[in-house]
Amino acid sequence: MDALAGLLEGPRARGAFMIRACFEPPWSLRIEDRAPLTVMLMIRGESWITPDAGEPVLLRAGDLAIARGPDPYTCADDPATPPIAVILPGQKCVYPDGRSMRGHMDLGVRTWGQRLDGSMVMLIGTYPVRGEVSGRLLDALPPVLTLTSDVWECPLTPLLTEEIVRDEPGQEVVLDRLLDLLVIAALRAWFSRPEAAAPTWYRALADPVVGRVLRLVQDDPAHPWTVASLATKAGVSRAALARRFSELVGEPPMTYLTGWRLALAADRLRDTDDTLEAIARQVGYGSAFALSSAFKRVHGISPQEHRTRAGRPAIGVPF
Repeated sequence: MDALAGLLEGPRARGAFMIRACFEPPWSLRIEDRAPLTVMLMIRGESWITPDAGEPVLLRAGDLAIARGPDPYTCADDPATPPIAVILPGQKCVYPDGRSMRGHMDLGVRTWGQRLDGSMVMLIGTYPVRGEVSGRLLDALPPVLTLTSDVWECPLTPLLTEEIVRDEPGQEVVLDRLLDLLVIAALRAWFSRPEAAAPTWYRALADPVVGRVLRLVQDDPAHPWTVASLATKAGVSRAALARRFSELVGEPPMTYLTGWRLALAADRLRDTDDTLEAIARQVGYGSAFALSSAFKRVHGISPQEHRTRAGRPAIGVPF
């Protein structure tokens, strides 16, 4: 599992969802849901995306934007239009004065707004929970990134437009997978652009030696990797691998492996009820004690403290 996949790991458990928004000017939505990632795909009309600390961005039909939270932003027909609704954490919708909207703008299956025939239609997908693995990627994104239709044509638009309003068995699973594909395709397109500051490890995936090593440790973190065994798999000497890896990624192979294992452990502590002993085995530590010691050294708190702060009960060894 690489970090692109890790960004989307467990979207059902984390509450990822998609809706269709339909509005007629004047309209404006204040987004304060603190979601770490929201993707907006314009189907019809135009919309301005205005981050609190940044310049407004205009989206036209066929354009896509990704907003990186938790900072708030505004979507509107015009940056000067005052908000008619505020979106809070948990997708709670209120009027600007704080009164609950109580489904006032519900228009049907996964459809929300003022009117179905509105001149603006946007598909919105949101991942409301940030993880340690996904953070490795999200931290490299600007507050709002855009892919306009003249530089990137979304191949999923027709299918998403059709599937978003269907109400059939298994439909949520279909939409989850389509949302995953949409985000992965968009981020790949974004990081291929010269203005994108892709993480060093992401750029290193293109290297025939370092890229192979990165995939090995990401796909099988529980394996007892050493620099020697990784070098053998990559077909180079230990010294050559250590030098090339550090040059391209910015840290030695074993340091990267430790960070990856602990990021996976942090996410599993938050997202699962697995015991600390089970998680230790899953990410490559011989015991719960060994994982706990490494976790405390890097994160400054114990695994169980991390789990408790995430709102999950303490399970297993109380380290």
